[in-house]
Amino acid sequence: MIDSLFSWIDDRVALSRSGRHLLDKIFPDHWSFMIGEIALYSFIVLMLTGVFLTLYFVPSSTPVVYHGVYAPLRGQTVSAAFDSTVNLSFQVRGGLLMRQMHHWAANIFVGAIVVHMLRVFFTGAFRRPREANWMLGTTLLILAIFNGFLGYSLPDDLISGTGIRIAFSIMESIPFVGTYLAYFLFGGSFPGTAIIPRFFILHVLVLPLLIIGLLAGHLGMLVKHKHAQFPGKGARDDNVVGSPLWPTYAAKAGGFFFLTTGVTALLGAIVQINPIWQYGQYYAYKVSYAVQPDWYMGWLDGALRVMPSWELNLPGHMIPTVFFPAVLLPGLTFNLIYAWPFIEAKLSGDTAEHHLLERPRDKPLRTAIGAAVFAFYFVLFGASATDVLANYLSLSLNVVLWAFRILCIVVPIVVFPVTYKICLELRATPGAGQRKRHNLVVRTADGGYTTIAAEEYPGYVKAELEPVALDQVDLVSAMAADADQGTEGVYQIPRDYR
Repeated sequence: MIDSLFSWIDDRVALSRSGRHLLDKIFPDHWSFMIGEIALYSFIVLMLTGVFLTLYFVPSSTPVVYHGVYAPLRGQTVSAAFDSTVNLSFQVRGGLLMRQMHHWAANIFVGAIVVHMLRVFFTGAFRRPREANWMLGTTLLILAIFNGFLGYSLPDDLISGTGIRIAFSIMESIPFVGTYLAYFLFGGSFPGTAIIPRFFILHVLVLPLLIIGLLAGHLGMLVKHKHAQFPGKGARDDNVVGSPLWPTYAAKAGGFFFLTTGVTALLGAIVQINPIWQYGQYYAYKVSYAVQPDWYMGWLDGALRVMPSWELNLPGHMIPTVFFPAVLLPGLTFNLIYAWPFIEAKLSGDTAEHHLLERPRDKPLRTAIGAAVFAFYFVLFGASATDVLANYLSLSLNVVLWAFRILCIVVPIVVFPVTYKICLELRATPGAGQRKRHNLVVRTADGGYTTIAAEEYPGYVKAELEPVALDQVDLVSAMAADADQGTEGVYQIPRDYR
């Protein structure tokens, strides 16, 4: 009966043919490809824990009086969203674990995307024909950041409320249309009562569906274009060397999924994150201290802090300070990321297809630019803690702010030439960057022990062909048909050619 049912379905949707093609897909065996898998598995954890949280969360700004088990809040007037989140944390079995797993998974999800994109950038995996997949991945990063911010804002505590207030100000700073956009999204003046329900719909329905669709497209393009791979062990532009999806890769991926889930659960169980009961309900006249947003919003917070109070006055209109670090800077950043594959192809004149990855040191200009830009945003991330640093170091807040303003300019300028020089030195040094070959200890037949050198790492040694006598080779036919031409115009005659 099962065979008949499968045959009936297979006749109509061709599962066998398409499924066999998918199961035969080869995945390269390299640890760096696991970073993208962490992002995928973290998103699955986000979806599973999010469903649980949705059953108990009340997305409403309606004032209620808290009567839960957390004594310091009893009798206080809070929003229904804050009340339900505190009750979820303390009165629902496993609720706090699910909340913290969800929050940690969001941080891991965005972090894995960022690290994955850095790996793609520094190894040149964005080149033709993968430009569209690079752009799709950039869109995934933007949506992940936005959705993380929305989820962080839902509990309506003092920290998230401050973040929503900043978001309202950022929207208002957009020239000409900013006030209309802010009033449309918030349903009136800040804070209003509509923003929590609207954020909830965007967070649990609209953006997750978009992310799922983009993930499907991202993986579909991956299947279409195959994996880019590091050179070595027979890897060429026209093949993929690694393990098939079934059963080898599927077993490893399954184990890695449970490992990712287990680490996330461990973090949720023993590492506290976002204890909203300590912050209290958000009120527009209160300001929090020494609490920063989630790490992926830190660079934006830092940019807002270090930006000087500059305003641009146009005829009949003013562009406020907030616009430059919070709208213009992210806009330039992500548009540059979108356009980078085409910028590099234009500048280098390289429009050929590439399926082999590059070492960062082999492209010193790209690596130096990437390192300098990353250093710039790392400094902005540090600037999101100016108040904490000023207090900890017993310094004036103005001193700390000016220090970060200077560092934002100086650090990238220093990082660029240093990185460029390091890449040039590594390229000029034979064997630079290669890991040492370890020795294997083996036992001999007479009971003693000896060592033998382990196999060389892939890509570190170029294969050399054994010499073939000239009288055994028809050079004209060999070079026209079966020979491989190297990058320097040298033909490598197959050893078995006759």
